[in-house]
Amino acid sequence: MAEDVGALLRRLRERAGLTQEQVAERSGVSVRTIRRLENDRSTNHRVATLNLLADALGLEEGDRLLLAAALAGSPAVAATETAAGHDAGTRSGPRPGREPTQVQAQAPAAAPPDRVPDRTPDRLPVHGRPAEAAEELAVEVRRRWRREEAQRRVHDPFPLPVRWTPAPAALTDRAENIQRLGPGEPPRAVDLDGDLRSLAEVYLRIPSGRLVVLGRAGSGKSVLTIRLVLDLLESRAPAAQRRVPVVFSVGSWDPTTTALRDWLVGRLLRDHPHLARRGPGGATLAAALVDGDLVLPVLDGFDEMGEGLRRDALDALNATAAPLVLTSRRDEYAEAVRAAHAPLVWAGCIELSDLTPEDLADYLPRTARAVPSSARTGDDAVPGSAWDAVLAELRTGTGPAHRNLAAVLTTPLMVVLARTLYSESGDRDPAELLDGERFPSVRSLSEHLLAGFVPAVYRRRAPERDAGGPPSGARYADAVRAERWLGRLAHHLVRTDRERHDLAWWQLGHELSRTARTVALVLATAVVVALADWSVGLLLVPLPAGELLLQGALMGPAAGLGFGAVYAMVDRSGGAAAFEPTRFRLTLRASRAGLGRRSLRTFLARLGQGLIGGTVMGIGCACALTLQRALATGAPLAHPDVVSGTLINMLVFVLIFGPAAGLVFGLMAALEAPVDVSTAATPVSLLASNRATAGRQFLVLSVALTLAIAFGGYLVVAALRTVMGPLNWGVQDSLFIGTVCGLGGAAAYVLAFTAWGQWIVLARVWLPLAGKLPADPAAFLDDAYRRGVLRQTGAVYQFRHERLQHHLGRAFRGAHRDFAPAAFGPDSPDGHPGDGRPGDRLPGDGGPGDGSPVVGDGGPGDGGPVVGDGGPGDGGPVVGDGASG
Repeated sequence: MAEDVGALLRRLRERAGLTQEQVAERSGVSVRTIRRLENDRSTNHRVATLNLLADALGLEEGDRLLLAAALAGSPAVAATETAAGHDAGTRSGPRPGREPTQVQAQAPAAAPPDRVPDRTPDRLPVHGRPAEAAEELAVEVRRRWRREEAQRRVHDPFPLPVRWTPAPAALTDRAENIQRLGPGEPPRAVDLDGDLRSLAEVYLRIPSGRLVVLGRAGSGKSVLTIRLVLDLLESRAPAAQRRVPVVFSVGSWDPTTTALRDWLVGRLLRDHPHLARRGPGGATLAAALVDGDLVLPVLDGFDEMGEGLRRDALDALNATAAPLVLTSRRDEYAEAVRAAHAPLVWAGCIELSDLTPEDLADYLPRTARAVPSSARTGDDAVPGSAWDAVLAELRTGTGPAHRNLAAVLTTPLMVVLARTLYSESGDRDPAELLDGERFPSVRSLSEHLLAGFVPAVYRRRAPERDAGGPPSGARYADAVRAERWLGRLAHHLVRTDRERHDLAWWQLGHELSRTARTVALVLATAVVVALADWSVGLLLVPLPAGELLLQGALMGPAAGLGFGAVYAMVDRSGGAAAFEPTRFRLTLRASRAGLGRRSLRTFLARLGQGLIGGTVMGIGCACALTLQRALATGAPLAHPDVVSGTLINMLVFVLIFGPAAGLVFGLMAALEAPVDVSTAATPVSLLASNRATAGRQFLVLSVALTLAIAFGGYLVVAALRTVMGPLNWGVQDSLFIGTVCGLGGAAAYVLAFTAWGQWIVLARVWLPLAGKLPADPAAFLDDAYRRGVLRQTGAVYQFRHERLQHHLGRAFRGAHRDFAPAAFGPDSPDGHPGDGRPGDRLPGDGGPGDGSPVVGDGGPGDGGPVVGDGGPGDGGPVVGDGASG
């Protein structure tokens, strides 16, 4: 019997004479992951992770084979690697460029599925760290899309047939260009016909490796891309010569502001944070993969781009010869081709076909619970389904109702909606779809299916959750409230300039106006600083209760206004990227990678930001201190002694807070390390990792700021006494000011300037209190995903289909007087329903007056001074006006 993975790994490490920390430093795998592996607490043994550990331990071939044998007996491998097929890093045997044998999970022998040879453009093999990163990416991409395919129930009971034909010549480049032939070479015939099972084979027939997939709304383009990715990952091509297909939702790309290469790198970093590690030359592994032609971009949703951006996007795609796959609706792509005066160069083009009545007859009866076809029961009863009568009417009927239903059920989307409403609900009869008076048009039938989808899925039993995931979705079983919240989220994605499709948890607060967000953060930071002042004051300062309450009540708002001012400046200057989820983790020891030139630039940038922030906070603290004294003593604010004392306090606090904040935030760069190599971003996991990072930031910042301000303040005041004379700042003042600023400042920074903090303030507190979101938005979104309303694309959610998003948004706007419902576009000339897109004028951009929540109009910060930090004092620790402590 093979030795357990954990025991064997621990024995090999001890034999090498290395500690867990040393192995982590060599391999890039976190100490926590190594500890879990050795203690057999890990439920996800990743082959790529074990290969990194084997390299760090310097294992020879024999030891690697022992580790592979142990891995083959791991239950986790049986549940993940074997079920999903051989790992991307194990299909090709030893990894190119690596002499030792790589660890492989030896699954039980099974007949491999048919695979097609890779005929896409050759490229030179890549070795070393980029090749390893490509293997890890391939493993995660396959695992992610297998899970997504299962979540969408593509194979239940079997995949709907998706077929296609070659697109019209006007939308396709010349055959000689697609085949990349030289002058005078006659083009060969390339057969592009096929179905869902042969898409990878069709793609690999295209010498240029560039393909455009066209189809109307709901025709199955997204499912087709998933199957293409999974089939290409099963290719027999060696790992070092194979590109990793990665799906990118191209609708979020703005080609006028971001180059294609930079956008691809950014999306890889968002969805796969471990690719932020540095590769050869100092670039991130994400950049190395894109620059090394190790990624095959599968650009899904070209039609979802803003209308004015499609021509620029097509021009940008035509400026590169790299292999890629692009999906789009036909009309939007044709419009971009006319505007650019060229199709996607070197690309083959196919167009998806409609489903046939025979497809419906094969599929729909198998989705419904079998019922007797007559009143007879027993062995002689003939099994049937609720769809039999409808399908018979479709085959023989000739009236308008039959034609309308036949036109609707020609796309996989509408068939799946019909299945959800009627096959999975025992109290509804699909024969009502043939009611011509109730559904007089194709449009009315389509809207009926869209409108019934959400109530149908929320009548089901609450889906199970993964271990460690969000709480159960049983509390969200109310279909009416769920549909209202989903409608608000769909409206949240609508903007006047363009429409978005990514539901990112860190952007939910953007439903609020910029002013409302600032007000919410001002209040939140004011509360935490005031609480810190009161808590520390009770322990360290023997002040009367009334004076202590007054002190916190003044210092808190001063700090809130200061943090709000800095936040508003960053937000208005286009620094929203600063509030995106972090792609690093904090360690309690400086990494050797943190000593390079890049870290020096990061240190200097953080130092400058800390100096500016500390200066603003020092000025605000001095103003709050002056106001406190004036209220306590009754002295007029315009008195010369009060003015001079305020100016001196400003100078002292700025000299203390500015350098302290700058040094602390600058030195934190040395404690930042990329996330663990085994980390992959889903919305839930990204939120959890950012919560952990925010907690570590608070711990480090609170201790560091306390020490820096306490000791630094004492030294600064001692130095100033030689120039300015007596200043009132003792040891007790240093401890009090340092502790309050450390605890309050760290908490305020986490809430105002991290994605997780803003998520807590805006999405977990502000919006739920206003009734705009459920109490736990993360659990609600995960529940909607498991019910099939949403889908996951990397670290974000999207609605299952754009038409469902538009329907929910229209329903939400129509239920509120502030909104004018978007008018339906006309049906297409062939009688098919229109896309259901909003009109040219999209109602509402999230600002006041359009129904978006606007709160806090009379709260602090509406025109008030934006200063202050919350460095509370005890009534006058720094003086120049003769006041006593």
